[in-house]
Amino acid sequence: MVAEVFPALDQRPIPNTICLFDVDYTLTLPRRPAAPEMLTLLSALRRKVATGYVSGSDFAKQQEQLGTAAVPVTARFDFCFAENGLTAYRSGVPLASQSFLAWVGEAQYQRLVRFILHYVADLDIPIKRGTFVEFRNGMMNVSPIGRNASLDERNEFERYDAIHRVRATFVAALQKEFAGLGLTYSIGGQISFDIFPTGWDKTYCLQHLEREATRPGGIAYTTIHFFGDRTFEGGNDYEIFSDPRTIGHSVTSPEDTAVQLKQLFDL
Repeated sequence: MVAEVFPALDQRPIPNTICLFDVDYTLTLPRRPAAPEMLTLLSALRRKVATGYVSGSDFAKQQEQLGTAAVPVTARFDFCFAENGLTAYRSGVPLASQSFLAWVGEAQYQRLVRFILHYVADLDIPIKRGTFVEFRNGMMNVSPIGRNASLDERNEFERYDAIHRVRATFVAALQKEFAGLGLTYSIGGQISFDIFPTGWDKTYCLQHLEREATRPGGIAYTTIHFFGDRTFEGGNDYEIFSDPRTIGHSVTSPEDTAVQLKQLFDL
């Protein structure tokens, strides 16, 4: 496959502008590859403005959803911000990263894990599978049902959680137990929530964009559009959606994202 060629970042027709996207329910469904129509639309958008995604998940999951064996996800976007930008790429080149473990320390990390696993063991919910705690470079991801759940089980848990507030109650227990640790708990997707140092939410990726202006030949991104579905307070898109540095767009599905992009950028 021949790689697509896009204008240089400083040659995009709409200058100093970038569109950032959440992934799940914004560009594609959880753990599902993006539709060809969405990828075509993003390519057309990239010929006008800079593009990037920001996700709480680790980089491998975005490669599954937005890349292919022939086309890495880093070739589809100008900026790739995995784990809220704690793992980041610009034009396919890695940027400086941060470590949750180095920040919190091994002793406190183990204390967190012990509390979480005890809580999950005592939790009375219809289904439990495996991988209740996933360690990531910039955060911990906790799933009461377990990340090994099938797609149907994930859908079932999402409906159950909407009624019984399993994740919200879990988060409240963690907030009480670890009140002095400086952690933020962010519920996202269908089955899990993230734990990370306060300030390491999706707004963290904006630091990378601000540094762009200081690079030789860099660009000051004065217009930053963000598209996400969980933009309500407590959702994992809320902080970046409501940040004064961004123009927030709330979407309900990948199809809604496509409609809004076509209207905003005449695609």
